[in-house]
Amino acid sequence: MSASAPIAGTASAPQKLEKKPVKFSNLLLGAGLNMFEVTTLGQPLEVTKTTMAANRADGMAGAIARIWSRGGVLGFYQGLIPWAWIEASTKGAVLLFVASEAEFYAKSFGAPDFLAGISGGMTGGLAQAYATMGFCTCMKTVEITKHKVAASGQKPPGTLQTFMGIYRAEGIRGINKGVNAVAVRQVTNWGSRFGLSRVAENGIRKMTGKGDTEKLGVWEKILASAVGGGLSAWNQPIEVIRVEMQSKTVDPNRPKKLTVSTAAKYIYSNNGMKGLYRGVTPRIALGVWQTVCMVALGDVAKDAVERLTGDSVTAKH
Repeated sequence: MSASAPIAGTASAPQKLEKKPVKFSNLLLGAGLNMFEVTTLGQPLEVTKTTMAANRADGMAGAIARIWSRGGVLGFYQGLIPWAWIEASTKGAVLLFVASEAEFYAKSFGAPDFLAGISGGMTGGLAQAYATMGFCTCMKTVEITKHKVAASGQKPPGTLQTFMGIYRAEGIRGINKGVNAVAVRQVTNWGSRFGLSRVAENGIRKMTGKGDTEKLGVWEKILASAVGGGLSAWNQPIEVIRVEMQSKTVDPNRPKKLTVSTAAKYIYSNNGMKGLYRGVTPRIALGVWQTVCMVALGDVAKDAVERLTGDSVTAKH
């Protein structure tokens, strides 16, 4: 009998848990896809969503007319440079690093793959909010909602002037205004999106007769992720609260120091439950577009990054 042959009755050794390395090629892929998404339809949908959340008396048509009046097509790209680009190019890297670590430690404590994945995504979303998204979303919202200065006949300050003005007046806290609401949104986003997308995938498998190990097609992946992204917009009130906390719209009736709870009360007292869901339609559309970019364009981008870096991309998309 060969020395390498297994001995009958011997139990196989448990599979060793290994930490997956975070590769430069993975980070480049995530940054590239995020940059493409936000520079195409992503920012126009973000501007529309934020405008509706900040001007809750406007419907979709009113928000589009308001944005167009600020500069035509360019009005839909307010806040793109540098804030949306900074956010897009860094958030994937932060998320990937932290989510990978959190998922590994969750598994090391015995968590099943599904729970470990959700834990990793939620922890990564939390880190993402406090590391980069807080000040980026704040500055994007300021850019989008400062148009009343121009309407009054004054010349609105430039991007860096606005940033430095807030920093001098309010410090780091002013730059990161609304970051707690961003964190709640990101945690609930990643947790619900992951879980709901997995439920949708299982439904598609049952309908198409595919087994658990069979790969879904591109359109099946898009459908599952779009369903997950669309349904995860249930937390839109957090997004509206975040916009209100970061908004530069002047209202003497608004509390001077807004927290998540006081902002929620203010919005509800003025606009009711409907006001808390303003902007949910463009947000759902944004989730679908992000999915199309990450899934449909993922393979093309993956091949391009592998040719550029000579490194195999292992990130899921």
